[in-house]
This record gives sequence, C-alpha cells and structure tokens, in this order.
Amino acid sequence: MTEPLDFQYEENAPLARLADMIYRHSGLNYRNNLFTLEPKAAKRFKELGLDCASYIEFLERSPLEWEVLMQHVTINETYFFREEAQLKELVKIVEKTPPGQEIRIWSSACSTGEEPYSIGMMLEKAGIAARNPVRIIGSDINLRVIKTAFEAFYPSSSLCFRRTDDLRKNAFFTKENDGYRVNASIRDLVEFRRINLLNAGQMDSLGQVDAIFCRNVMIYFDAETIRGLVGRFHRLLKPGGHLFLGHAETLRGLDCGFETVKENETFFYRKG
Repeated sequence: MTEPLDFQYEENAPLARLADMIYRHSGLNYRNNLFTLEPKAAKRFKELGLDCASYIEFLERSPLEWEVLMQHVTINETYFFREEAQLKELVKIVEKTPPGQEIRIWSSACSTGEEPYSIGMMLEKAGIAARNPVRIIGSDINLRVIKTAFEAFYPSSSLCFRRTDDLRKNAFFTKENDGYRVNASIRDLVEFRRINLLNAGQMDSLGQVDAIFCRNVMIYFDAETIRGLVGRFHRLLKPGGHLFLGHAETLRGLDCGFETVKENETFFYRKG
C-alpha cells in the first residue's frame, strides 16, 4: 500500500539510506516509517551540526557512533512487574526444577533493567533463589541503558514504579536520596551484557537457557527478521524451555517448533 505523499521519500534519499543501515545493523525496521525515524535521528544530527547525508558519511567512518545512534532510535520504556501474569507463570514453571539445579533466564531486550530485576524479585519471593542457583542475563543493544541497569538506581519520580506498591519497594529496594536502589540480593542474581539480537555469535555465547523473555521487541521487526530471531531462540532454549513475548506479539503462522501455552489470561510458548 502506498504511503501518504507527506511521508514519502525517494529510495536513495539520505534518510531512507539511514533507515536501511539501521535495519541491517539492528533489525529495527524504520524503512516504511521514516516519519517516525526522522525526529529521533534529527536530535543526533543537531548535536553534531550535520545534515542527514553528512551524518551517514560520519557513521560510515566512525563505527563507535552506532552506540550513540542506538541510544536515539531504540525504544526504552519499561517498568517493574510489567505483564505480571507471565512472571507468575514463570515462577510456577521453575518451581518444578530439582533443588540445586541451576536456573538460567535471559531477558533479551532488558532496557534499563526493570524486567530482569522483576524476575529476580519474583524468584526470591517464591523461595526459589534460596534453593537453586539462579542466573538471569539481561541484555540490550543500547549500551547506555545497560549502564543504567547495572547501577540499579531508579529515581522516585520514575514511571518505572507505576506497578510497584510500597510493600514491594520495602521488600526489594533500599531508599537512597531521591530514589531507590535494587537490593544486593536481587542484583546478585542478574548480570548484564550488550547483545545485538541479529548477532548469532553474541547470542550463542549465552549457552542454553530455561526461559527467554523478548517482550515488545518484535513489533519493530519485519517478518524475515522475526523468523530468524525465533529460530535462534529455539536453538538456545533447553528442551521444554519457554519463550515469553509481549501480548501484542504472536508466533501464529510461523512453523518454528513452539507450542502455545495459555494459562490464567496470559499466553507464552514452549519449545516442542
């Protein structure tokens, strides 16, 4: 379907070329949504005093600039205990793990860390972290948000606490100045890495995991990218492992070796 004229760009226009570069680098698909990309990228153009064409030249000769660009074009909104029904189902699943056996969970686009820390909080509350070694890996392509996640400090005014009541704040956080820091017992369960979901080598370095969370990410990918990513997830999961997506995302129509599990008004996927 043809885009409205106001949103059309010539195929070889600088912004369209930048969108294609971003797609090939990260899988983020702005190629049909240049009007969304433009204000995000324009902030970086302005910081450097460059137009789009000059910025592309700068990007091509300065590979480290990708780190900065990803900070501008990735979507990083998240909060603690998001889609909590899925977290409760995860607890039910890993509760069946024999005592002493390691549990490994990957939060594959963790942004500023709320998701992997929430997983850790749920496992600690259920007593699972006391009887099983737990390793939660949080990753993101955006190095800036990974640094925030590692610091584990969140301002009191942050929207990340929209689903966190005072009982949970007192149980899992320590008040510091104008914010809260995740308790050390939770931080010790989580490690952070920079991982590009298009990079199979980086993903394979994780080893086998029991569960993968990739929520509200694939809505920004095209069908080809999703198919490849889901295949890599399938390879990393242990037999019978589970994949948790956002509620707006589905594997319907993909022949990918997963079966749908529906429990308590939520759904997720199990490796067949």
